[in-house]
Amino acid sequence: MTRFNTKVTPEIERLTNICKDHSTIDLSLYGKYDVKRGLRDVNGKGVLAGLTQISNVQATKMVDGKEVPCAGSLSYRGHDIKELSGGFVRDNRFGFEETTYLLLFGQLPNQEELADFKKLLANQRSLPRNFVRDVVMKAPSKDIMNALSRSVLTLYSYDTDPDDISLPNVLRQCLNLISVFPLLSVYGYQAYNHYIRGKSLYIHNPKRELSTAENILRILRPDKKYTDLEAKILDLALILHMEHGGGNNSTFTTHVVSSSGTDTYSAIAGALGSLKGPKHGGANIKVVSMFHDMKKEIKDWEDEDAVRDYLKRLLHKEAFDRRGLIYGMGHAIYSVSDPRAEVLKSFVEKLAEAKGRMKDYRLYSMVERMAPEVIAEERRIYKGVSANVDFYSGFVYSMLDLPMELYTPMFAVARIVGWSAHRMEELINTDKIIRPAYKNVLGSVEYVPLDQR
Repeated sequence: MTRFNTKVTPEIERLTNICKDHSTIDLSLYGKYDVKRGLRDVNGKGVLAGLTQISNVQATKMVDGKEVPCAGSLSYRGHDIKELSGGFVRDNRFGFEETTYLLLFGQLPNQEELADFKKLLANQRSLPRNFVRDVVMKAPSKDIMNALSRSVLTLYSYDTDPDDISLPNVLRQCLNLISVFPLLSVYGYQAYNHYIRGKSLYIHNPKRELSTAENILRILRPDKKYTDLEAKILDLALILHMEHGGGNNSTFTTHVVSSSGTDTYSAIAGALGSLKGPKHGGANIKVVSMFHDMKKEIKDWEDEDAVRDYLKRLLHKEAFDRRGLIYGMGHAIYSVSDPRAEVLKSFVEKLAEAKGRMKDYRLYSMVERMAPEVIAEERRIYKGVSANVDFYSGFVYSMLDLPMELYTPMFAVARIVGWSAHRMEELINTDKIIRPAYKNVLGSVEYVPLDQR
């Protein structure tokens, strides 16, 4: 039987160097041709590529005719995220399902509409017969995002009308995926935990009457138990990760792939592939790993001089992964503040106190305060630097006892809502395939016959 080659051989290394030699582009050419690398200018402002009504991110304001940084804001369908999440907190209720309705349909539901929508999602929160056994368990993966992508693509085969991109059918598919993403993610982890790590296998069924956040904790934990505080904070974290302006990498991927006219499962699998990247959805894992290293390197976590020295060593590529980054600090858009981080932080202390993690919380708070100062001292920056949502989300997940393998899938469980809203928006408004231009910077090369090379 032919074996799948998984080794990098010396020949592959040699061919890789040839590829690099003939593929490396002179960086000065980007300036010469006014090409915005990463579709962003020197200040990090994105190139305008589309229009949306789903959400808005704002990090600047006009003062005396000049654009200046301001406290960041995020709105879903015109509703400020702080006011929206604050309403759920004041009423002491879960908000994931209500926010899903808002992002998909453009308005907040009344009580009857919300009750009906919750029932609709609950009715969809099940997988095809034997799907867990035949798909999730069949080829467990150490990377749950890859397992999630495989499951999504396989669901195509269980759909009686997978290629129909009429709006009602696409909405049906999106609601199905929103409902089952928690199951696919957690069951994918349970398969990995059992078959690869040799731990006990738990496959719990969700309960119709529970919220999305409650069901996640229920099906993840061996004893199915959780506190109301745990579930409410997970619910809040999911809401804050649902959507972010349309220009982020995975949402833009959703627009690009949807514009080709492909099926919903392929479009969402493309978005998942984007989100998996450590520069996007995997950032909070880097934050937690960085703090693990910091706590090993620093004897006294309350010694500000020692913490400041560690942060400098990070920037000098002398600590942790030697990439020169303080993970969780800074954002492509926000400069003064990330509103998602502000909302999440307001509940982190309460959870840390309940979990006996106040020492960790004080260290996180110290780094949040100190890192912008150290970065400003060590580097030339074009805009302010502040903690982003990833800075605290990983800490929250660790206090909720979520395994690190599920950090990015939890992002996907939330962001599938935003992707679904943007897929619908793309299909409703646009009939052109997205096709940007790339300028060729290599001149003509004369062909040489094989016997003369």
